[in-house]
Amino acid sequence: MYPRSRKPQDDDRKTKTEPSRMPIRGMVVWLLLLALFLILYHFFADGSGSYKEIPFNPDFVTLVKEGRVQECEVIEEMSGGKIQGTAEPVVGSTAKPMRFRVYYQGQESVQELLLKYGAPIDGLQVRYRPQNPLLLHFISGAVPFLLVLGLLYFLFIRQIRSVGHGALSFGKSRARMLARDKNRITFQDVAGIDEAKEDVQEIIEFLKDPKRFQKLGGRIPKGVLMMGPPGTGKTLLAKAIAGEADVPFFTISGSDFVEMFVGVGASRVRDMFEQGKKHAPCIIFIDEIDAVGRSRFSGIGGGHDEREQTLNALLVEMDGFDTQEGVIIIAATNRPDVLDPALLRPGRFDRQIVIDMPDLNGRESILKLHAKNIKLAADVDLRRIARGTPGLSGADLASLINEAALLAAREGKQAVLQQDLEEARDKVRWGRERRSRVLDEKERRITAYHEAGHALVLQIVPDTEPLHKITIIPRGTAFLGATMQLPEKDRYTEGRTKVLSTITGLMGGRVAEELTFDDITSGAASDLKEATRIARLMVCQWGMSKGLGPQTFGVHEELLFLGREVTRQQDFSEDTARRIDAEVNELLRECYQRAKDIVVRNREKLDMIADRLLERETLEGRDVEEIVRYGRILSEEEREEREEQTDPEEEAPRQESRPKATGTRAE
Repeated sequence: MYPRSRKPQDDDRKTKTEPSRMPIRGMVVWLLLLALFLILYHFFADGSGSYKEIPFNPDFVTLVKEGRVQECEVIEEMSGGKIQGTAEPVVGSTAKPMRFRVYYQGQESVQELLLKYGAPIDGLQVRYRPQNPLLLHFISGAVPFLLVLGLLYFLFIRQIRSVGHGALSFGKSRARMLARDKNRITFQDVAGIDEAKEDVQEIIEFLKDPKRFQKLGGRIPKGVLMMGPPGTGKTLLAKAIAGEADVPFFTISGSDFVEMFVGVGASRVRDMFEQGKKHAPCIIFIDEIDAVGRSRFSGIGGGHDEREQTLNALLVEMDGFDTQEGVIIIAATNRPDVLDPALLRPGRFDRQIVIDMPDLNGRESILKLHAKNIKLAADVDLRRIARGTPGLSGADLASLINEAALLAAREGKQAVLQQDLEEARDKVRWGRERRSRVLDEKERRITAYHEAGHALVLQIVPDTEPLHKITIIPRGTAFLGATMQLPEKDRYTEGRTKVLSTITGLMGGRVAEELTFDDITSGAASDLKEATRIARLMVCQWGMSKGLGPQTFGVHEELLFLGREVTRQQDFSEDTARRIDAEVNELLRECYQRAKDIVVRNREKLDMIADRLLERETLEGRDVEEIVRYGRILSEEEREEREEQTDPEEEAPRQESRPKATGTRAE
């Protein structure tokens, strides 16, 4: 067995006592700089560019005879030497002194040679400086060689290392270890996925006390596969598991295994497991495992050999190691449908945890978690924000809180208000307000009647989501206006009455345009697309068609690149297909006529909603409800009085589903 405290202590001791050493790259740089300095010193000290070379006889002898040389320096070599000095100009000349260099051969001294040629040496001062020719030749020969090696290092070796972390380390794992002192994330930092936290609790207990499970003969799961949409907290949960268990945490991406070199991925898999065994107990987290764990049968065009070899190595390693060693594999993906079945069998990824989008309570807890460091006003209702954000992930909610804080800071507020959170929610879901887009009066009226038609129909038809607000302020890149609904709870089933009411509400915008302007525009394109989609689901999947009965048609579309459904055969006849199209068309026409009847009967209320919308640009859902019920928008005093007198039974109960910008008018 492995003591849990031994290895971390050894690692800490090594870290503390190991002396800091200069990296090899830094040493090479300093050596190159030293070599360059020596070359420059040798060049300038030698003075090759500032001396004029003259022969010993007759030029140097003549200069000595004329008395223009007062002193010189002799650098002795093995067979002769060189003379360096300065010759004064001729008397009366304006020329500058001349620096000269003279080479001579033989073992005689300079004085003896001058006397031999009849030059007087009285008053001539000669200094002798010995020189080591071996050292000079060594430096002059070695320095260029070092420069060439340095150039090759910077041009080639560093390029190779930047690609594969060294020519000799291609097969090394790229897993990064997050030490215990750096992994500060615990379950207190994770919210909205309480069921997933319960599923991984026994893994934490195993990492803390392995003997508790081993004495009963139980076997902990080898691998845990977390599946869910992007932004739901899969990576955060894996880090929290390591933080709760207080063990090292290795993290690596699935794309880090696959390289252009054959065999690199498999080698990295083996090295990753070796590192995990050395630091056991630990957690190895593979993010986006679908990059390396795709199904090995692609169906079209063959497979990717390198990726398949990497997957084979991963399968073999997961079979080869035992959880008694204390290594737990956790993987995350948002594409479980493309994974190879061999990865999902018992003995590899034994446990599969689905992390779905948070529900109402989960969204509220996530908002509270991210709002801890944000200064909120006292009257902020995060529950209301959570109600209006179904379908948003934890990452989206974090962005919502951050956007609200930035908006409040930009306007110089002392705290984040409820309206800042509302605006941030609308910005995250539908885009930012584009007040710079100026619409002419006709387009504003068309947009106002379009959104008023949606709001009027949705307020009258039964079993619909309550209106939140309607606006004719352009948002994002495609919306000229929007009708937004706010649910009171999450719903997971849809009734036929509610679905038909939703389609009727989608038709309200087109109906209002037709009755008011005796014309139709392209602004209802997104409404018609959504209505057609819902109607086809009613007929083909939900069995809500009266003509075709309780039957489903067609199969769920699978991803073509898997190659499993490329040759899929249609499981119904052409006559049935025509009946399906006719049934969908009939549903759409019935809902369109129903919306038209509602608008015709309430034409005055439609005009009133549109006029108020043109005046204010945004109306709350309460304003629309009061116009439909009382024919006008009530004052605050009247609202308080009505609330006191209202009988709860008079209010029709509403059961809400996911909210959406129903009837958004596109460009």
